[in-house]
Amino acid sequence: MDLDRQRKAPVYEALERFRKQRVVPFDVPGHKRGRGNAELVRFLGEQCVGIDVNSMKPLDNLCHPVSVIKDAEELTADAFGAEHAFLMVNGTTSAVQAMVLSSVKHGEKIIMPRNVHKSAINALILCGAVPVYIDPKVDTKLGIPLGMELADVEAAVRDNPDAKAILINNPSYYGICSNLQAIVDLAHAKGMKALVDEAHGTHLYFGPNLPLCGMKAGADMAAISMHKSGGSLTQSSILLCGKNANIGYISRIVNLTQTTSASYLLIASLDISRRNLALHGRDSFEKVTGMAKYAREEINEIPGYYAYGHELINGGSIYDFDETKLVVNTRGVGLTGIEVYDLLRDEYDIQMEFGDLSNVMAYISIGDRLQDIERLAGALADIRRLYAKPEQSFFSAEYVTPIVKATPQEAFYAEKESLPIKETVGRISAESVMCYPPGIPIISPGEVVTEEILDYIQTAKEKGCSMQGPESEDISELQVLK
Repeated sequence: MDLDRQRKAPVYEALERFRKQRVVPFDVPGHKRGRGNAELVRFLGEQCVGIDVNSMKPLDNLCHPVSVIKDAEELTADAFGAEHAFLMVNGTTSAVQAMVLSSVKHGEKIIMPRNVHKSAINALILCGAVPVYIDPKVDTKLGIPLGMELADVEAAVRDNPDAKAILINNPSYYGICSNLQAIVDLAHAKGMKALVDEAHGTHLYFGPNLPLCGMKAGADMAAISMHKSGGSLTQSSILLCGKNANIGYISRIVNLTQTTSASYLLIASLDISRRNLALHGRDSFEKVTGMAKYAREEINEIPGYYAYGHELINGGSIYDFDETKLVVNTRGVGLTGIEVYDLLRDEYDIQMEFGDLSNVMAYISIGDRLQDIERLAGALADIRRLYAKPEQSFFSAEYVTPIVKATPQEAFYAEKESLPIKETVGRISAESVMCYPPGIPIISPGEVVTEEILDYIQTAKEKGCSMQGPESEDISELQVLK
């Protein structure tokens, strides 16, 4: 990485030059630098609405960058150790979908863990590719899905030698890492592409003593949620490409789904955040790791909670662990993670990243402070004192093994009918149902509805998980194939 070059921020600098020119706008957006919407200016400020502009020659165009955006993408590739980088303004969803859509076509196979984000499964609905799911191992004590065992990936490759790609989560939402290097090497040895969903792994490229990142492992593509741990604005992300990627083709795929009216607020935030990470990322994430370690130690002093870490590593289904992920198991205090999540928000004004049936997560990143960690630990101790119940038996994991009867695309577009969800056992679902976050489907299109799945959905609803997916807003009905 060229640190002297990394001090530049070409999009941000171009916007600053543009601001000083006081150009008269006869283009979109229609608020005309805020003059047409005073309330928006009061809410966001003149500086923000003043650079909410349309693509023009001095500012380049994200659909076909030739100047300042191209320069920013080259700097991003250099910072992340990639051959090429696409700045993405449709979220990491669009980056994941671009990886899938550029790697597999209708009828072609892609190997992936079943606990993928909904964006990957939705990509299969769009292109008609056939998923070969690998069921993750499960830690029934903690209630979390784990990584892919290398032996399971080898078996999937052996049984499906015609597969075109393997998708790997690195890390999972819970901080679990599979043996990334071995899986990438296996994919390439068999002529398959290695695609890495690193929505929760931006920091792996900069922090010391963190798990291996996709580009260093030699992956063909990696989807990076810069807005999560990288500090950019929500919805801004990056698609990284390795040395053998067909950049021209991938660019065409990106432009299939990405907006033609890209927000310069998002693009500039990627440019500025990349510079920040390139220059200060190592020190920043060393502090983040230290804060997470401190938080883990403090929370583990409170009886009933368990904030897990490196001790989980087993060389297989947990090949490595991202210690910046502060996930706290709440079973020992007799509360679900979502119940603790709600109490922290409603009673202590602490907003956690998510809560599930067994765990609650704090997302520790570059904007956190030690005093906030101490406030969280104090609130958790208070919740135990005031609200703890006898330890209960919850679901064994945030994952139910699916029975796949149709591809996601076949099921999504098939003739279907809507039934009360309790009457759908044995039928093939045409919809997804998930808790969001984390956005991992409990059931996806093409999978058989079982009693276990319905019990899981009902329990999640009763405990207050935010449910989404079906057309039925209250998840009382489900569309199934006729």
